[in-house]
Amino acid sequence: MKPAPASPGATRPRWSKNKPRHAATAALAAGALAALSAATPFLRQPDDASIAPGIAAPLARRGGTNLPARLDLQPLAPSAETLASVVARRYRIGLASAREVVETAFREGRRNGVDPLLILAVIAVESRFNPIAESEQGAVGLMQVVPRFHADKLAEIGAESALPPHTNIALGARILRESIQRGGGEAAGLQLYNGSSDDGTKAYANRVQSERRRLQEALPRGRDRA
Repeated sequence: MKPAPASPGATRPRWSKNKPRHAATAALAAGALAALSAATPFLRQPDDASIAPGIAAPLARRGGTNLPARLDLQPLAPSAETLASVVARRYRIGLASAREVVETAFREGRRNGVDPLLILAVIAVESRFNPIAESEQGAVGLMQVVPRFHADKLAEIGAESALPPHTNIALGARILRESIQRGGGEAAGLQLYNGSSDDGTKAYANRVQSERRRLQEALPRGRDRA
């Protein structure tokens, strides 16, 4: 996946657990501590009674150990709950974290007029639901957005960092909406989002749309937009 300065939406993540952080990442480490803390609930965790039934709770520091705080939150609608279960199994993340991603994708999908399943499919392709994924081109988070190209949108949503999951999805959904509008259609918009509008095979769009079909097939009947 190649960078696209003219229409920077996202780039395929190039991160590895065994690879040292990029120099630019190290330079931003201090400013990213709060964002990483917000992203921590999305890492793999046991789905037991200590985890809230709805949105994943932020971790509370107790005696130097991060533990999930209890929150009494409303559960997702039935089909969204099924989808969250599928996401948790398929991408090996905690169920509470999957619920939060799904709920945020549905909310931002409604807000931007974008199919929430398309947002989830982009997340799947871009980061495989790793909230702290970073690419060598500077793309960060679940939807692999490049913050330096979207400072105006970050300001609009009142955020300083694009890394926290809620902010990342809100920002990514806006970029995706604008890309689809500019491209004149979903496939062209996805290629713009990826920065590969010159790819006649539409490989990226095909991959995202295939992932969306798999997610849609996991729902019992139709798509509940919760």
